[in-house]
Amino acid sequence: MSEVEDRKLLEPLSTVVYGGLRLLIGLFLAGLVLNAVNGSVPFWDGVNACVTADWISSSSAGTDAAFATRDGAHVSAVPQYCADRPSAWQRTLGILSEVPAFVLFVGGLALLDRLLRSAARDGAYTRQTAYRLRFLGWFLLVGSLVAEIVRAASQAALLATLADDAPGSPGTLLGALSFPYLAILTALGLLAFARVMRTGAAMREDLEGVV
Repeated sequence: MSEVEDRKLLEPLSTVVYGGLRLLIGLFLAGLVLNAVNGSVPFWDGVNACVTADWISSSSAGTDAAFATRDGAHVSAVPQYCADRPSAWQRTLGILSEVPAFVLFVGGLALLDRLLRSAARDGAYTRQTAYRLRFLGWFLLVGSLVAEIVRAASQAALLATLADDAPGSPGTLLGALSFPYLAILTALGLLAFARVMRTGAAMREDLEGVV
C-alpha cells in the first residue's frame, strides 16, 4: 500500500489530532503569557482549592422545600468544601487534583499524533505502528489509574484540611476514587488491536518474502 493510501486511511482522525494538539499547545502558551502580563503566577494564583464530596450526600426537609420537590421525591445535597484563603499546601493539593488528568490527556494526544504520523510515513500495517499503538495502550492504561489515584489522594488530603469530620483515611480515599472504566476499556482495546496489527504485519512480511 502506498504512502498516499495510508494517509487516506488515517483521515480525518490524523488532521483532527494534529490540529487539536497544536491548538491546545497554543492556548496553553497564550494562557501563560496572559498570566505573566497580569502579574499572576501560572498554576498558582486562582487555583481551585475546593472538594466536591459527592460520596457524602444527605437529604433534609429544608432542601426538599427549597427545590420544590413533588410527593415521593427528595433532593440529595452534595457538600462542597472550599478554602476562603487557601494556604500553600491547599493550593498544592488543588493543583495535584487537576494536573494529572491534563497531563494524561496531552500526553495521550501527543502519542496518538506521533502514531498517526508514523503510520502515514512508514505504513499502517507495520511492526513499528503496532509497537506505537501498544505503547499508547499501556500509557492510557497505567496513566489513567495513576492519574485517578493522585487526584483522589489529593482531594482526600485537601478535604482533611477543610472539614473536621473528614480526616484523611483510607475510607475517604476510597470515597474520592472514581474508577476510569472508559479509559481502561479503551486501553485494553488498543492493546488488543496492537496484537492483531503485529500479527498482521508479521504475516505480510512472510508473504512478501514468499513473493
